[in-house]
Amino acid sequence: MAVRLDFTLVEERLKTRYVGRNLLYLTRATSTQDVARVEAERNAPEGTAVLAEEQTGGRGRLGRSWVSPAGKNLYLTLVMRPPARRLRVLSIVAPLAMAEALEDAAGLTCRIKWPNDILVGGRKIAGVLIETDLAGEAVKYALVGMGVNVNFDPAAVPEIADIATSVRRELGRDGSREEVLAALLNAFETRYTEAQEGDAAFRAWRSRLETLGQRVRATLAERVEEGVAEDVDAEGSLIIRRDDGSLVTVEAGDVTLRV
Repeated sequence: MAVRLDFTLVEERLKTRYVGRNLLYLTRATSTQDVARVEAERNAPEGTAVLAEEQTGGRGRLGRSWVSPAGKNLYLTLVMRPPARRLRVLSIVAPLAMAEALEDAAGLTCRIKWPNDILVGGRKIAGVLIETDLAGEAVKYALVGMGVNVNFDPAAVPEIADIATSVRRELGRDGSREEVLAALLNAFETRYTEAQEGDAAFRAWRSRLETLGQRVRATLAERVEEGVAEDVDAEGSLIIRRDDGSLVTVEAGDVTLRV
């Protein structure tokens, strides 16, 4: 039987003012993104968190599926309402918060594969999916979906056994989902607030990027770019130096990378 989250333990560790304070907890959902969208349309307050013990249709970036067994991991979506000019910071804040939460709660050393995959020892332990709804140039809401492998054994799924990991796989024992969840919500609010006021979150995110200095292949809608990942700009886009020495900038939403 799947183990349910103990929210008494979460509450003891939660230090946020609003992120995660309004929380919807489900046994099963097609995707927390789907449920959060309904809540956002009903004017759920900023920082509302939707969690599910199991997702039957979990998804990641670029239409990929996300393996979501019951009672093992964390599957959550935050409803955020940033001003349009600050929308891009969510792609920086979310992976940074997950990396810091896993270090704080589980003692793991985390890196980030641009734009927002969290890696431990080169294997993916967590990921982000951000979906937005716009009204003209204004942001109605943004859905920040986050999946963290806590007590799931990736070795049980052959297609991801070599490329994924979990807290349990790294530590050799079960981790506390409650501690990871509280640490994640705390870090997210802290870094989101920082991102409104300065570049501390951006610099912390950039310092963790595993991709910089690596040779990459970026597949865009109509072309492929290859070269060395040289840097990221202030918006979080990746700057690639082609083999001829010229530079090209690609955005997170429309590329896949081959390192």
